[in-house]
Amino acid sequence: MTRSVQSLVFRVTLGVLFLLLVGALFRLQVLKGDYYRRIAESNFVRIRRVVATRGEIYDSKYRPIVSNIPSHDLYLTSGRIGNTERLAMFLKANFGIKPEELRKLVFEQRFKTYEEILLADNLPYEMILVLSERMGDFPELTIRSGTTRSYMYPNHFTGYVGRIDEKEYSRYREEDYSLNAYIGKTGLECYYEVLLRGRDGKEIMQVDAQGKSLELFSKNTSIPPQNGLSLILTIDNDLQEYANSVFPPGIKGCVIVTDVKTGGILAYLSKPDYDPNIFMQKISTEVWAGLNTPSKPLLDRIIHASYPPGSVYKPVTGSKGLETGVIDRYTRLASCGGGLKIGNRFFRCWSSAGHGSLNIVDAHKVSCDVFFYDLISRMDLDAVAAHAKACGVVEKTGIDLPNERNGFYPDKKYYRDKLGVTSGLNGYKANLAIGQGEVLTTPLQMNTFYAAIARGGMWVQPYLMKQTMGSRRITRDQLQALNKHPLPWSASTMKAIRDGLWAVTNAPGGTARAVRVPGATSYGKTGSAQNFMGSVTHAWFCGFIETDKPEIVVTVFMENAGGGGAMAAPVANKIFNYYIGNLEKIRQPAPIPPQFRTREERSGAASEQSEIPDETPGSEPRPALEEPVETPTGENST
Repeated sequence: MTRSVQSLVFRVTLGVLFLLLVGALFRLQVLKGDYYRRIAESNFVRIRRVVATRGEIYDSKYRPIVSNIPSHDLYLTSGRIGNTERLAMFLKANFGIKPEELRKLVFEQRFKTYEEILLADNLPYEMILVLSERMGDFPELTIRSGTTRSYMYPNHFTGYVGRIDEKEYSRYREEDYSLNAYIGKTGLECYYEVLLRGRDGKEIMQVDAQGKSLELFSKNTSIPPQNGLSLILTIDNDLQEYANSVFPPGIKGCVIVTDVKTGGILAYLSKPDYDPNIFMQKISTEVWAGLNTPSKPLLDRIIHASYPPGSVYKPVTGSKGLETGVIDRYTRLASCGGGLKIGNRFFRCWSSAGHGSLNIVDAHKVSCDVFFYDLISRMDLDAVAAHAKACGVVEKTGIDLPNERNGFYPDKKYYRDKLGVTSGLNGYKANLAIGQGEVLTTPLQMNTFYAAIARGGMWVQPYLMKQTMGSRRITRDQLQALNKHPLPWSASTMKAIRDGLWAVTNAPGGTARAVRVPGATSYGKTGSAQNFMGSVTHAWFCGFIETDKPEIVVTVFMENAGGGGAMAAPVANKIFNYYIGNLEKIRQPAPIPPQFRTREERSGAASEQSEIPDETPGSEPRPALEEPVETPTGENST
């Protein structure tokens, strides 16, 4: 009986165990079959990312500004690490990678131990040669060939790329960025990231237990990358280089040269500048300290800083007086005896000798402050503030660069809320009239405003990207239509202001007689702006030239450099003369390089060469504007 019970218990137990085994197998193979099959396949199949080639950046004549060059990069496969401590010592000694950095990278990649981690990029070839013998001791490390960015000259507008950080990866991971990805950090590299980046491809590999490719897949196992689009800019490298050469060394400031017809920027110079190539490798403490000196070389003074504009702002105030009917071009206001008393305070003119009683044309010519003190006292502050906004010198221009700053012009609400002032604003208004006090603008805002005057009153959004090249061609207007609107000026207002600007550079007594451009008619305005940054004024010049049509507008700004007529205008004059001296060369379009030609263009060029062997294919210079703007003559040439 006892033996029978034992036998029964054994059979029942065996049966239960069998049922449990069957149940477990059913769960593994049926209920969880798909789940575990995917896990097995993930260990059997590897998907390797094939990085797309980033688009390059060229000037208007297809000369490189940013290009891709070969690089050597160090990768780690964390699943193949043999001795972590030994690896950490090797990486610290040869690549400056701290052990805690290594541990963090390995931890972040703990669920994808077969994927490569980029440890160091753009390694010198000499280092590769020296370390090649020791690399055999670390099968988890791999040197791969790739590309890195090469920036042809120091500048602010291209920006630079860098390794994606945790915040960026969290934000963009759904857009197929990897932990090894590079991303545009500033400038055009950032603004046009979507166009430049392209889309990575995929390569499917069958691997063994050690992660080595078995090369069993031969067909339909990859998705080719879509390379990024290259950018063709409006920048002219020759003009950019020349502007850089004539800007005084050691001075902080900027130069902007804009094509009046299109609004495209031909030269974009902010000083001091920096070399974007330094960001293509790990930055040392010394280099980083050099980038954070009081001169602020990383600061783009064209759009990331705002300054009191001084007298280059006077056309804004003057045009409002003309538009409201407070004055016309012949009206003479208070006589300047070196200043004007407003309330209990005497507001000085820049000339202690005074200018007498002037009209608006002469007031611009000699830059008389008293005229504008008197003029703004006859106008409502809120109306002037609204007019400044309509002239485009308050809000961002919308240039295709990130982080542009606004300008500022106060209204009654500002003085009431910030200063508790509700009446007696004439003293504040006097400073505003001449671009002082609380008025702030960016150099680009002033450049775009003067470009609007040059083209007869049409404000056009400035831009740098002309079109893309590569798999698709997209013009700036196709990507996003440029914002355009007329200045709130009548024809008579426009003529009076232009006559004043002509007198500044051409009439006796003009403050910018240093601007003399044979073969062109010049217009401009100087400015010397007091500021909180020091006792020496900021120097400004804004102006433009015409031949048979409006050509270029130039803005020169210098921090704490002195008078605009003495410091900024001569630099602008050199740029004007360089442009006129090289006019045909600058106007002449460049042929599209073979790598950017479409199939139709390539076949057309071949056909053209075979049919007309004695002629060199070329393009006509850009056509002139339909209606050249009238040059002041006779009584207007004051």
